[in-house]
Amino acid sequence: MVQNCGNAAVKCGDAAKPLRKYIAQDSHNVCDPYPGDAGAGSTRGTDKVKIGTPKEVINGEARVAMTPDSARQLQKLGYECAIESGAGLAAGFSDATYEEAGVEIIKTAAALWKASDIIAKVRQPNEAELKRLNSKKTLISFFNPGGNEEGLELAKSKGASVVAMEMVPRISRAQKMDALSSMANIAGYRAVIEAGNNFGRFFTGQITAAGKVPPAKVLVVGAGVAGLAAIGTSASLGAITLAFDVRPEVAEQVESMGAEFVYLDFEEEQADGAASGGYASVSSPEFRDAQLAKFLELAPEVDIVITTALIPNREAPELWTEEMVAAMKPGSVIVDLAAEKGGNCKLTVMDEKIVTENGVTIIGYTDFPSRMAAQSSMLYATNIRHMMADLTPEKDGQVNHDMEDDVIRGATVTHGGEITFPPPPPKVAAIAAKPKEVVPELTPEEKRAEEVAAFKAQTKNQVTLLAVGGALLLAVGLVAPASFMQHFIVFVLSVFIGFQVIWGVAHSLHTPLMAVTNAISSIIILGALMQIGSGSFLVILLAALSVFMAGINIFGGFLVTRRMLAMFQKS
Repeated sequence: MVQNCGNAAVKCGDAAKPLRKYIAQDSHNVCDPYPGDAGAGSTRGTDKVKIGTPKEVINGEARVAMTPDSARQLQKLGYECAIESGAGLAAGFSDATYEEAGVEIIKTAAALWKASDIIAKVRQPNEAELKRLNSKKTLISFFNPGGNEEGLELAKSKGASVVAMEMVPRISRAQKMDALSSMANIAGYRAVIEAGNNFGRFFTGQITAAGKVPPAKVLVVGAGVAGLAAIGTSASLGAITLAFDVRPEVAEQVESMGAEFVYLDFEEEQADGAASGGYASVSSPEFRDAQLAKFLELAPEVDIVITTALIPNREAPELWTEEMVAAMKPGSVIVDLAAEKGGNCKLTVMDEKIVTENGVTIIGYTDFPSRMAAQSSMLYATNIRHMMADLTPEKDGQVNHDMEDDVIRGATVTHGGEITFPPPPPKVAAIAAKPKEVVPELTPEEKRAEEVAAFKAQTKNQVTLLAVGGALLLAVGLVAPASFMQHFIVFVLSVFIGFQVIWGVAHSLHTPLMAVTNAISSIIILGALMQIGSGSFLVILLAALSVFMAGINIFGGFLVTRRMLAMFQKS
């Protein structure tokens, strides 16, 4: 059979593998030499699988799911790459840079969706895009499966496999695919930049000829990925940075970045964030009241507030009330990174910037990553590329949608005509901090009994050692000459005294102590040198061994000491 693809007449069949290069630039002229069925999640046997990236349809979205660099990496996995014309322009990637990377440019979205086996995009697909799926296609994108039931049903009816990037489990092996963290990192950084753009003063304090400028005071609520990025950016700009989180285990991270952790005078057992995928858990009403009281106390002092608190599958908790906004100084700024889920601030308006009656600017933008489209696209495309590497374990350009793999199973929301959301808990759970073991406090009587028992055991050991040592000395004395016994007794007593002295030193001091004492005690080398000229072969042999071992003590001791001292010196 002969079909005409473009201007080239070719025979469809085994010899038609190169036909993939002749895909027409519209939806009406596409030659597919493999019309046979391919199971859901599988790919055509020997034909190269094509990954396509369409232009985002949501207004203002500047990110793109494939960059020229990520395309080169995908090609190394055995895939062909295609992109809709102009898809990367808003992120700074022209069609020419894609062509240089070996990416096919397809003019229309319809043609790209039809020609591609795998579609990689950024934002949640709309109904028109989902209708272009079929059982041979795989979609990789943010999908919002928890709030997109209609989308799940439509993808299921099409038989397509959908990988939701926000569902990548938070385990160590999947960090390279964690698109949520990649975007949150950028959002936290950009939030500080937006705050600075709307704040009328310096972040850092300055002393100039015209007067003294105090530093800005920034409060970051929530120390997750976005919060830590905001903390790092704020501190690097010179602001006094405060941070709060309901998870006490993040206090050390906050303080290591140069910020001050805000503690509550309230005790409550908090679930370890690692055990819940890195997210905070719901707090008790009493804890919330103490938290809000602390924020109200801080409100008049801070100049900038950045809120990042989110709880999975819930509306964002309200943490910054109208009363707190009213207590802030004119010119203060609030950046609400939870605006898409209702906002942490009571007055936040999604996708808008408002100014209150008392002069406080509240920013509720939801497109912070898109405002840094080039950087966001690079990171997101890298996440996609790592996901494809997991889906292509043989690097042969053939997808292996292994539903036994924790990462692939966790991120897959539809597969084989079934909805697979929500996923089961991963077999390898996130490593949570072990709860501290509560050691029961002993009574004075119990402490006394333990001390007496320890003293008796120690005394018994010492008496046993002395008895055995005395018996051995007596046995040696029966056969050895008197001159030998005199020196031998001095040697044994020296060993005993040295052992008692060293054994009583704390373990943390053993290395520096032994380094010096070994070198000093090597004075015995003098005795060995005096005996090395003896007429007895045995004495000469023992003296030589003594010189050798004492030399190790001398040079080794000072070498260790020198290396330890170097640890405390500036390089």
